[in-house]
Amino acid sequence: MIKQSLISAAIASSLFLTGCQTTHTSSNQIKDQGIPASVVATPVDFGGEQITLEQAMAHPDWLGRKPQNAFWAADSKTVVFNQKQAGSDLKDTFIVANNTAPTKVLLSQLHSVGAKNAVYSSNGEYQVYTFKGNVFAKTISTGDIKQLTFSSERAFQLQFLNSGDVAYRVGNTFYTVNVRTGQSKELTKLHLSDAPKGLAAPNGFIAEEQHKLIEYVALTHKNSLDREQRTKALKEQNSTVANSHFYLGKGKALVSASLSPAGDKLIAVVTDKTRWNAETDIMPNYVSQNGDIDPVQARRRVAQAKAVYSEVVLLELATKAQTSLSYDTLPGYDEDVLAGVKKENAAAIGKTYQSEKSPRAINLIRDWGWSQSAIQWNSTGSEVAVMLEAWDNKDRWLATVDFEQQEFVSQHRLHDEAWVNYVYNDFGWLNNTDTLYYLSEESGYSHIYTKPLGGRATQLTSGNYVVSNLTLSKDDSAIYYKANVEHPGLYEIYRVDPQTAKTETLTDLNGMTDYSLSPDGTKLLLNHSKIMMPNELYVADAKPGATTTRLTNTVSDTFLNKKLIAPKIVAVPSSHTDQPVYAKVYYPADYVEGEGGKKRKAVIFNHGAGYLQNSHMGWSVYFREFMFHSLLASEGYVVMDMDYRASKGYGRDWRTAIYRQMGKPEVEDLADGVKWMAEYANVDTKSVGTYGGSYGGFMTFMAMFTQPDLFQAGAALRPVTDWAYYNTGYTSNILNHPDVDPIAYRRSSPIYHAQGLKNDLLINAPMIDDNVFFQDVVRLVQRLIELEKEDFETAIYPVEPHGFVQPSSWLDEYRRIYKLFQENL
Repeated sequence: MIKQSLISAAIASSLFLTGCQTTHTSSNQIKDQGIPASVVATPVDFGGEQITLEQAMAHPDWLGRKPQNAFWAADSKTVVFNQKQAGSDLKDTFIVANNTAPTKVLLSQLHSVGAKNAVYSSNGEYQVYTFKGNVFAKTISTGDIKQLTFSSERAFQLQFLNSGDVAYRVGNTFYTVNVRTGQSKELTKLHLSDAPKGLAAPNGFIAEEQHKLIEYVALTHKNSLDREQRTKALKEQNSTVANSHFYLGKGKALVSASLSPAGDKLIAVVTDKTRWNAETDIMPNYVSQNGDIDPVQARRRVAQAKAVYSEVVLLELATKAQTSLSYDTLPGYDEDVLAGVKKENAAAIGKTYQSEKSPRAINLIRDWGWSQSAIQWNSTGSEVAVMLEAWDNKDRWLATVDFEQQEFVSQHRLHDEAWVNYVYNDFGWLNNTDTLYYLSEESGYSHIYTKPLGGRATQLTSGNYVVSNLTLSKDDSAIYYKANVEHPGLYEIYRVDPQTAKTETLTDLNGMTDYSLSPDGTKLLLNHSKIMMPNELYVADAKPGATTTRLTNTVSDTFLNKKLIAPKIVAVPSSHTDQPVYAKVYYPADYVEGEGGKKRKAVIFNHGAGYLQNSHMGWSVYFREFMFHSLLASEGYVVMDMDYRASKGYGRDWRTAIYRQMGKPEVEDLADGVKWMAEYANVDTKSVGTYGGSYGGFMTFMAMFTQPDLFQAGAALRPVTDWAYYNTGYTSNILNHPDVDPIAYRRSSPIYHAQGLKNDLLINAPMIDDNVFFQDVVRLVQRLIELEKEDFETAIYPVEPHGFVQPSSWLDEYRRIYKLFQENL
């Protein structure tokens, strides 16, 4: 049961504050989405000082400097974290254990604390990590530290081999080092060039005659040939000479390389260098350090992208065999999965499309939410699994490699008619059997599956919730994970037994919780926040019902003294889906349940990123907006913050509702939000505004252009105006590529709908935005000028990137938004 009210606020618990009243709600009440009265209780506020716009937009140091980048130390008792210095971008490192105050680590001792991505020997004797590019080994039982490398080169990709040696990579060279002796050797080197050719014999009449006629030329050639042959013989006959080089081809870029734990094989993934390089344009910075215009390199647009093909190469270190693996064993590798889209676009211009099978462009998957490699070896190195994706975004394959046949064996194909998600792709091997575990959205939600080689897959978790962040225990008894089981906005930590599928709940903190398992597998480090309180660190034993101990307390008294209105989490009935639209609602401070007269003014905030969840029970990344909304509510506004369709946390169908029609489902959800506020929050539908940044700015445009009577005013911040100008990785998932599906781009891009603008519009644009280019706003403004529109204005921010940095810029932007609403609602 959820002990703390989810609908009424999910406010700070006694861990954070004293004297706060919280409303308790039963699980049945939470699940009952059909009683609007249950969500309009008086807000639970705290503090006595009214928030001001100046304070809300000030440098966030005033809130308190929350712990960052926390991880377990090797002893599984100590936690390490960073904290920003007051008034500086520099961060200090602290260590803390249960019931002790955090201790600052001296600069001279920073190398001793370990690292978040440290690796551990199978016997638990050593922890190995890098500090400033050098490799260090710590004996866990004693804490003794040995520096294994001392170089200006950066070592990375550490792993323990079955021999007990540590392998690491510097550039494209793999080395091993013995932890006890410190002796290191080069294991293999990868060259992005063609293999060198031996000294050529004279070729052609002139060259051959030259060697016959001129004794010096012939002698020089003979001496060079002798040296070449001696060098080759030395490498073959003398084991002390490094002699394992692979040549992956001229003009290639190395996407990834992964060494087997046995140290005998390596999987390398390469692609065309020119297509891999995404920087093809410039972005002028007008306020540079030297006063000149600085032409900053910028990424290419999706309309300029060409299909990228990757080559997976199996390298045998002992024999120096090098084999490229074909994709033709993958199911669907040559399907025309976009045939329907191509036919529709061809028909639109009076042509006929004839579908044909052809090999698809396939690459190593790049998951936006993980740090693991898409190449995973089992513990012995006898098997390897690779996760691949199609350039057209419709398929994801989990494949193993048959080393004897030297070919891929498909273990799982995930096909999506819209697009395969770019998160929830965690996978790996159980430690003690040749069984894969992985996440898949095939059921409609991200869940855990296991699959033995040659066997059938088993689904371990199920339900209308999302699973993420997998961690396997050393003994294979549990897979730990994060999920929103009880409510879409409530995230707790769970574990499941891979053999029995028995699930256990490990935390009950009622908010947003992330975790990491201690090296010894006995404890959880928890990063937890609530809707009104920023993140703090906690620890608990890794078992159900364990006591949670708080490690940090970084929230400032200044923040705690501010009077802030707690938003409610409501479920807005949808006119278009069976699933409700979850939203935060900030009720006015003087709101009385059941009041009438349709007199309230309102604002709907549109979160950015599209695929992001903001109506959850934790501290929002939009903390400035949270305080701005509290300020508006204190002045009589009703403020709604919707997790419109396309938002994260609600399953596959919610995510893909915008496929080939970005802006349409989302604005339909905003219209349902306005309707709900009119019916249940006394809002005048003629006094509603909207605003948002990035994707939220795009949504503001689409609402103001395509449903011009829905909002009386809107502010679009750092907004996308034409999706053909945005990046490839994000956009091509949702709209395909412009050369394939121009219909989707015209349907979804605000610049094609600008003629619909009717009410007042504010456009705020940073000029050195390398995410959504300033050019987006420039082109739309010109379009509005040519359409002879009068009711818009533009503010530019010369020194700001996509995410504003300077408090003065934040303040200027939100003063303009505040003024827009004050004057128009």
